[in-house]
Amino acid sequence: MALTRITSPHAHAKQSTSQVMLWVALATLPGVAAMTLAFGWGTITNIVLAIAFGTALEALAMALRKRPPGFYLKDYSALVTALLLGIALPPYSAWWIILLGMFFAIIIAKQLYGGMGYNPFNPAMVGYVVLLISFPVEMTRWAAPLPLLGEVQAPGLLQSFGIAIGGSTFPIVDGFTMATPLDLVRQNSALMISDLKEEYAQFGSWGGTGWEWANGGFLIGGLLLLYKRIYTWHAPLGMLFSLALLSAIFYDGGSSASAGSPLLHLFSGATMLGAWFIVTDPVSSAVSNRGRLLFGLGAGALVFIIRKWGNYPDAVAFAVLLMNFIAPLLDHYTQPRTYGHT
Repeated sequence: MALTRITSPHAHAKQSTSQVMLWVALATLPGVAAMTLAFGWGTITNIVLAIAFGTALEALAMALRKRPPGFYLKDYSALVTALLLGIALPPYSAWWIILLGMFFAIIIAKQLYGGMGYNPFNPAMVGYVVLLISFPVEMTRWAAPLPLLGEVQAPGLLQSFGIAIGGSTFPIVDGFTMATPLDLVRQNSALMISDLKEEYAQFGSWGGTGWEWANGGFLIGGLLLLYKRIYTWHAPLGMLFSLALLSAIFYDGGSSASAGSPLLHLFSGATMLGAWFIVTDPVSSAVSNRGRLLFGLGAGALVFIIRKWGNYPDAVAFAVLLMNFIAPLLDHYTQPRTYGHT
């Protein structure tokens, strides 16, 4: 009887990297659709330009490293990075903002460390934080929810591309931008949230107007990825649990000084995007299930701490990058015991 000899390893992944990345991209569609309905075409223009710039920068980096660009573009990691950064940026961002963010995400945070699988920090969040620190005015100018614009006409798709490519910014229409609910809570700590809701239409039933539906869309996409076993539950649920727990502990029933209710924190800002699409990054997060759980718990705690006591109303990017620093330490202390070790 002949024996079939096959060299190790014998374990095979159920899905390739490209398949995983495509599923992640697909899962963002409910959230992107909700953001487009809530804030207009600006998110779509961000994503299209980010993908174009990210693909070109990835191909350029591979060519400079004397490697076939087409082969590496097929893993779609640059696509997902561009998609996440485009979603995170304020709608209708100028082209140079998007290009600079993608340069730091693809070239600095990813390729200079050796490419996919070697980056210690989440590339999309690196690009976002560099932009937020360098251009705080442009990065905090968020489009108003469409239902609140009144007589102001929102740009159409072609006009949105014109705004982005022409480099124009929102002050051309004074009523086109509004403070986000997290901004209002942060800036009015002496007021009751009920008073803010009466004065500002940006507050919805659970979170912010438009924001709660966007977060709901990303929640649906995250549950899809969990169902497809793209990742485990540990990091996303850990983040949501610690954020909800801390906000419940410090919530005093209604004052802005308490930073808002758990529902406001869960369904405002980039909470669900961060929980289901950022902290689940398999490269820059922890490896073991215990490590992922601790990673998520730490990220959620940092989001609340920065939102309540920090200078930034939304803190997902900073929380994730800080936990990226700690991920190797988590791996060291949570790695499974070697088989046969007593």
